[in-house]
Amino acid sequence: MTVGDHLAEFGGLPAFDFPADDPEFSGKLPEADSVAWRIGVDTYETEKTWAEAFEQFLEAVDSTAVRALIVGSWAEIYETGPEEIFDALIAAKDRLPAMRALFVGDVVGEQCEISWIHQGEATLLLDAFPELTEFGVRGGEELRFPAVRHERLRKLTVETGGMPAEVVRGIAASDLPALTHLDLWLGTAEYGGDADIDDLAPILAGTRLPSLKHLGLRNSEIQDDICAALASAPVVVRLEVLDVSMGVLTDDGVAALLTGQPLSHLTFLDLHHNYLSDAMRTRLAEALEPAGVRLDMDPGDAESDEDEDDGTVWRFVAVGE
Repeated sequence: MTVGDHLAEFGGLPAFDFPADDPEFSGKLPEADSVAWRIGVDTYETEKTWAEAFEQFLEAVDSTAVRALIVGSWAEIYETGPEEIFDALIAAKDRLPAMRALFVGDVVGEQCEISWIHQGEATLLLDAFPELTEFGVRGGEELRFPAVRHERLRKLTVETGGMPAEVVRGIAASDLPALTHLDLWLGTAEYGGDADIDDLAPILAGTRLPSLKHLGLRNSEIQDDICAALASAPVVVRLEVLDVSMGVLTDDGVAALLTGQPLSHLTFLDLHHNYLSDAMRTRLAEALEPAGVRLDMDPGDAESDEDEDDGTVWRFVAVGE
């Protein structure tokens, strides 16, 4: 499965496509602070660079009032990184004093598969914009995230079909005192997702992210191992939302969660896209719903394939390629 839809909202605002590639656009642009502006150019056929589209945007709106910005596709995103985009954003930082939310790579499958999106050193943007409260990035190819300190960031989302262990370690080692929401799509080894439980240890220990309330460790082929680690992870007691969805989650992983520390303090446990038996769904509901925990156990399109020759069962994450 691929990412099929663009962000509909970001930073608490509805998304709006800046018509950089539409010379016939004659409508009225929204107020600068009323939408999350998505700026992108055609991945395959465009005569305009992303930086040129961005400059056009800066001239067309009151950039001092812009609150949220979404970087869409850039030319040849499947083989070209966003260095030009990072340079353009950093050069314009004084023209964007009100920006609090930034997402890089809002690209769907028909433009470029998630695991083909070339990224760069994402923390350059966090360093350049110390007032950001929300930051997101999609794509794991060439993604780098060295440990960073950011005083105001409250929500961090990193979506990949395979997250390099070095990236996981960088996030885990970062000093983010205000972070309440962390969402990591870890992916599969086939697409570069080589992180293991040891790489997640600082996050699970709860010592690096003192304000964390929402933890998503998902879209992973090691989902059962993650759940086994969460069963005794100190961070869990502080959480309101635990998200282990979109991955290869089986009865073994849920059994580990249920036999570990109490989860009754959670407001929401998200397990959608899973490979659970009906008996385990019932057990989970009976254990947590009476305590008021909301559950999402929808299997979605999680379907197994079995090798006819040796009986090997193949299971898949929600977003891989």
